[in-house]
Amino acid sequence: MIRYELVNFLPRFDEWVDLESPADEIRAAVLSWMFTRAENPYLGVKRTEGFVNLWYGAVPHTEHGAGDVVVCSYFINESERAVKCNGFATLSTPI
Repeated sequence: MIRYELVNFLPRFDEWVDLESPADEIRAAVLSWMFTRAENPYLGVKRTEGFVNLWYGAVPHTEHGAGDVVVCSYFINESERAVKCNGFATLSTPI
């Protein structure tokens, strides 16, 4: 299985946690999902129109509050087999 290198995911995760102080179960769901990006970064996300290789999507099992969900955006570089995190945020649904 070809794996992708994860770039800047932990620093962006830490920034998001510092900014939004999510509940422990939400943090755990995001961390679990984050590492799946190394296996298949295209799974469950959509390409952002107008940007080269920028993808985004809701992180599964992070629904909370009154319709909020955690989302992540990242760039996929196929030639380097790298996925570079752009950031995490909590948004209202629908996305």
